[in-house]
Amino acid sequence: MVLIATGNPGKLAEFGRLLRGIRTVSPAERGLADLLVAETGSTFHDNALLKARAWAEASGLVSLADDSGLEVDALGGAPGVLSARYGGEGLDDGGRCRLLLGALDGVPPEERGARFRCCLAAAAPDGRLATAEGVCEGRILEAPVGRGGFGYDPVFFAAEAGRGMAELSADEKGAISHRGRALGAIRPLLLERFPEIAGRP
Repeated sequence: MVLIATGNPGKLAEFGRLLRGIRTVSPAERGLADLLVAETGSTFHDNALLKARAWAEASGLVSLADDSGLEVDALGGAPGVLSARYGGEGLDDGGRCRLLLGALDGVPPEERGARFRCCLAAAAPDGRLATAEGVCEGRILEAPVGRGGFGYDPVFFAAEAGRGMAELSADEKGAISHRGRALGAIRPLLLERFPEIAGRP
């Protein structure tokens, strides 16, 4: 069993779909919904490790954590590790998207390059670790499109798909997304380094 170290329902659903064959459990199912881990790292990798280790210690389970976000070239890589807190705690996903579009007002399409980056870390209570990264390249649209996804998906044009991220089905998104790619990379490492999770329904 692997604890998915997030309370974000969108992420929980994606992890569940993309880790088929490995039994996953949420913090709420283990009575740990109130556990908060300060993301004090300077990189996505650092924050993923901080969270995975803290959840593994608290739960006694192999714990898989991600830190991910959006890097916009015209903004010097921002919002980066601050993606979930861009503009302050008072904003929801829609508010953060509007703030981002405002920051890029007047920037032409060819200069709106961006990428989603996901760093994953898995940790066991005994200290074993596994990490992986995934990237999805694209650009920031001039207005939101689509009804799917979450976070910055409505304003992100996925280059490989040729459509907005929020216009993709869950399976289409999983095939090209930063999180889907990171999960694809870490899955064999999970089974290799944490054999106790294998063979679960």
